[in-house]
Amino acid sequence: MRRLFFFMPLAVFAVLAVYFALGLGMDPKIIPSALIDKPVPQFTLPPIDGGAKQGFSDAELKGRVSVINVFASWCIPCKAEHPLITRLAGMGVATVYGLNYKDEAADALKWLTNLGDPYHRIGADRDGRVGIDWGVYGVPETFVVDAQGRIHHKHVGPLTQKSLEGELLPIIRTLSQ
Repeated sequence: MRRLFFFMPLAVFAVLAVYFALGLGMDPKIIPSALIDKPVPQFTLPPIDGGAKQGFSDAELKGRVSVINVFASWCIPCKAEHPLITRLAGMGVATVYGLNYKDEAADALKWLTNLGDPYHRIGADRDGRVGIDWGVYGVPETFVVDAQGRIHHKHVGPLTQKSLEGELLPIIRTLSQ
């Protein structure tokens, strides 16, 4: 009995060591989403106040492959990825929607005027409720949705040339076939 009591801390240490070793081996850039292969959450987003584009809802995301880019004018990485979002929209391989996250309307409109507006439609998520439903951790985040309205991919952080060409475009092309 004393031996069992002596080895108990050692066993607990071994289990914790294995647990932490596995955790350290994971890529911290990959944040799993519980919504992968599930329908997009039900939502309706109004347009940005004073903007020319309409808002959008979950119903808009059915019938074609869509990309939803979560952005904000106060987000420095969003500005860095914006040329890639513009390029993606210009390719015409998917309809690109903008989800303006917790942003002031005037700031968002100024940002879009200065950098260009590649989005088919833009919804204003002023209080972040829709972002919470989508599982948004922060901005930027980009989602790929299939023609049935199911989320197939979530990219956390700014898109890079490598992630666009090696990650998003192959998924979009596969879903478009």
